[in-house]
Amino acid sequence: MTLPTVAFLGIGLMGKPMATRLAEANYPLRVWNRTAARAEALRATGAEPHAELADAVRGAAIVISILEAGPVVGQVIDDALPALDKGTLWIDMSSTRQDEALAFAARLHDAGCRFVDAPVSGGVGGAEAGQLAIMAGADAADYMQAEPVLRALGTPKAVGPVGSGQVAKLCNQLIVGATINVVAEALLLAEAAGADPAAVREAIRGGFASSRVLDVHGQRMLERNFMPGGQVKTQLKDQRNILAAASAAGVTLPVTELVTRQYETIEGDIPSADHAAGLIALERMNPGKRLGTAEDKLP
Repeated sequence: MTLPTVAFLGIGLMGKPMATRLAEANYPLRVWNRTAARAEALRATGAEPHAELADAVRGAAIVISILEAGPVVGQVIDDALPALDKGTLWIDMSSTRQDEALAFAARLHDAGCRFVDAPVSGGVGGAEAGQLAIMAGADAADYMQAEPVLRALGTPKAVGPVGSGQVAKLCNQLIVGATINVVAEALLLAEAAGADPAAVREAIRGGFASSRVLDVHGQRMLERNFMPGGQVKTQLKDQRNILAAASAAGVTLPVTELVTRQYETIEGDIPSADHAAGLIALERMNPGKRLGTAEDKLP
């Protein structure tokens, strides 16, 4: 079976390992990034780097984008439109707002193209292992075309019409953001009350408190390793998008509002730190209380 040509746009923390997975799966792959050197670095994988966006997308059956935020996605779509073939399927795997995803779909539809919003969860490790959780909003026929290429990146799930992928991702990030902050509270309480926080973490991993966040970010907190996987600024963007979606849906989310305020306290000085740095925000609320004695590893 001949695999479709894929243009992959955005070679960042997540995009680089994702594009590498597609090259390893033998997709004819073109790669583009605003900083051309990042795309050029993937030549060794068999990908075809392009300095010009139009050259990357022209003739591609599928375009995949994973970019910083909605406005950037919108600009790249606008810049790429003149070079897209009719019927091109654009899969945006960035984290954006639902209304932005719907606007992207409308722009592409007007140009005779199709759109899937398919944001991901799983971080850089999940991208490297091809084990991302992928939440797709799409027409059924478009999802059927997108699914094989998405399976090279992780486990895709159709969650509703266009825009629904972004809603699912926001639900995911709501849980992740809140759980990171709750894990920080639990570990700081253990330390402050005289227990061994590492042993407490191990003890509760076998009960109902067990979670991927406790496993991964709990260990990061114990090591005070805040080098970025996820980032504070990205989590905060998602928190604000969650609140915008809640407002549009007429729903009040008090825990999410609190978590957002917590991340805002560290946005100014450590925006690129891993979102496990929610621990640092908590410690600043509790002068003299600190988890462990290790030095902070910060970008």
